[in-house]
Amino acid sequence: MNSLTLANEIVDGRVLSYEDKLSILINMDLTDLLQGADIIRKHFVGDRVDLCTILNARSGLCGENCKFCAQSRHHKTACEVYELMDSESVIKEALANEEEGVNRFALVTSGHSPSDSDFEKIIHIYTKLKEKCNLNLCASLGFLSLDQFKRLHDVGITNYHNNIETSRGFFPEICTSHTFDDKIANIKRAQKAGLTVCSGGIIGMGESWEDRIDMALTLKDLGITSIPINSLMPIPGTPLENLPRLTEDDILRTIAIFRYINPKADIRLAGGRALMKENGKVAFCSGASASITGNMLTTCGSTIKTDKEMLKSLGRKL
Repeated sequence: MNSLTLANEIVDGRVLSYEDKLSILINMDLTDLLQGADIIRKHFVGDRVDLCTILNARSGLCGENCKFCAQSRHHKTACEVYELMDSESVIKEALANEEEGVNRFALVTSGHSPSDSDFEKIIHIYTKLKEKCNLNLCASLGFLSLDQFKRLHDVGITNYHNNIETSRGFFPEICTSHTFDDKIANIKRAQKAGLTVCSGGIIGMGESWEDRIDMALTLKDLGITSIPINSLMPIPGTPLENLPRLTEDDILRTIAIFRYINPKADIRLAGGRALMKENGKVAFCSGASASITGNMLTTCGSTIKTDKEMLKSLGRKL
């Protein structure tokens, strides 16, 4: 079977699963694979593009040992360290992003979980954001209890971000301070509280193509509708600092594979867009339908303005 035939079968209702021989996606002609992914994207998602921004509201001193992360206290990096930002600074940033035309805004905090006092401050911040902004509010705060997720939902947060990072099999090679099952349980608690979950991962950490396919299938089975794909930008001082950077073809093939397996989801460009020409313009013709934009932790060279101009040139609607 070729990729275009498979794409049309997916448009007609076929759902890929573990029972399918998905290794064929690894070796299919790239041009045809990307064309098929775009057919699927256009059918299920259309020309709309979801743009979100994130704010690193608490940075550094994280006790987790994720090998890719500059913010882990286990690594010696040049990461900036600061405690939770005040509400005035957060609101100023959110309003500026809203004025530029994004439709989602999220606070991201380092660490396994926020302290009780920080969580109360975060609830206060989101309460103020809901009063002053018309943005869809999202959050990425690590591991929370069901009651905490319910409080986020009640204060107006619609989406919670919690990456699974990679496949179940490869996860222990990347992190040992928490487990893959811890991630899954956290996602399910967020969903039980009524939140939509945004979850994806990072490619280029030494995983196999089969690991990437397995990650895509796990996300499908979890019912994830927003899947950020980060391409590793090796950070000096982390255990992955000497890994080679991904090629653009590998990134595009990964995006396309995720679209075939998750046809209705927003496949969201995230960190590492600088590894692609024009910050990933071709990715939006290869299955991508959303992006994180603005001032990124690991993505540079693009702004909200330039992203909007690029998407307009493709005929996409924000």
